[in-house]
Amino acid sequence: MKLTKNISFKYFKKIKRNQNLLNLLDKIKNENNQILKSLSDNYKDSFSKKKISKYKKYSNIRLIGMGGSSLGAQSIYDFLHYKIKKNFSFVNNLITTKKVLDYKKKSLNLIISKSGNTLETIANSNLLINKNQKNIFITENKKNYLRTLANELRSEVFNHNNFIGGRYSVLSEVGMLPAELMGLNPKKFRRFNKLIKNKRFIDSLITNVSNIFSLHKQKKFNSIILNYDECSNNLFYWYQQLVGESLGKKGKGLLPVVSTMPKDNHSLMQLYLDGTKNNFFTFFFVEDKFKNKIQNKYLLKSHKYIKNKDLNHIKKSQFVATEKIFKKNKIPFRTFYVSQRNEETLGELFTFFILETILLGKLMNINPYDQPAVELIKKETKKNLIKS
Repeated sequence: MKLTKNISFKYFKKIKRNQNLLNLLDKIKNENNQILKSLSDNYKDSFSKKKISKYKKYSNIRLIGMGGSSLGAQSIYDFLHYKIKKNFSFVNNLITTKKVLDYKKKSLNLIISKSGNTLETIANSNLLINKNQKNIFITENKKNYLRTLANELRSEVFNHNNFIGGRYSVLSEVGMLPAELMGLNPKKFRRFNKLIKNKRFIDSLITNVSNIFSLHKQKKFNSIILNYDECSNNLFYWYQQLVGESLGKKGKGLLPVVSTMPKDNHSLMQLYLDGTKNNFFTFFFVEDKFKNKIQNKYLLKSHKYIKNKDLNHIKKSQFVATEKIFKKNKIPFRTFYVSQRNEETLGELFTFFILETILLGKLMNINPYDQPAVELIKKETKKNLIKS
């Protein structure tokens, strides 16, 4: 069935409409929830088009940030790369290669951290920032390391919304300021107002959440994403963080695993089909307009069945075949089929996955917004550095 104009969706199995879950969604909608506000087209960013217009002349932009401070923008850049003329690079781990350090072109640094005290971001910024480059900082409007550094450098600082955690921040200024610099339109991503009135979208969301919760109760904890679109890998690494940090609490949770298809037909598919039964699957396919055709003159007769075919056609045939085998073997799966690659489609996927995660957290009786266990490692790391 059609989830939206550009996305077709098959859910695991049809089950009775869950009125309690619909009531829960209504309750969340009526809360003063800044996350949901950021998904709406009336959200007020902390930056203005006029304020950042002077930075649009930069064609080389480097984003420095960890987790949700980077993954949302990376998802946007990769998914919509065909229409972006700027060169973005992402520093999302402690630097180990000289190539990143040697970024000597006239460039703009975009440094993002909600707390402003993220150790890896501080270390990378220390190595990468120099006086010949312009810098923009996005951090909370509180005294912290990066805000102090920005003031010393006389750099531009925009406020990170205090009430939106990094993994939920993709449609706030954290993702939309980079999108603006990419030449994209933030309003096109923000689809919540329209989607919440779309009965097909809401029914699919509710049925989907009910199915996943049921699978979780059956001890199917591994959520395997069979991704047939290489431009969506970072979208699902973003999703991996969203689900892992939001739901992995009190001995509960789901483990999202990103599997690159059709490559993993030749490595992991044997396990998926005939191994442990604690998995459920998400098929993801994008109908791409950019197609590389088979060169017929170099094709042997034994493989004439791929004559005149393009790689997208071959990939789609593998996708359909795998779906068929999963259905035959009664392996639980859902499918997202994208017919149009644009800002609206990506915004709809972000919105679906964020709502899905919040609702699952509520059903599991856990807080989907915090991440208490990770803070323990941060404190222990600081102790070790002080001692050494």
